[in-house]
Amino acid sequence: MPVGPYFADFLCRSHRLIVEVDGFSHDVLPERDLIRDRHLADLGYRVLHFSNEQVMREIEGVVRAIELALAKAHP
Repeated sequence: MPVGPYFADFLCRSHRLIVEVDGFSHDVLPERDLIRDRHLADLGYRVLHFSNEQVMREIEGVVRAIELALAKAHP
């Protein structure tokens, strides 16, 4: 989903939440993610990052973290 000059893996505009599933490319240039996350935070978004491995092996924990973030966004 487009957000400013960036693309989000998953986006909930109403809760201002972005979920990123990070693969190998994120390991190569981590400073690029920091700059991107700062820009998105300036736009009012919260960004959650999960590795591919977390999604594949710990999906319940990933889902729970997203649920908690959504609850904090709109109590």
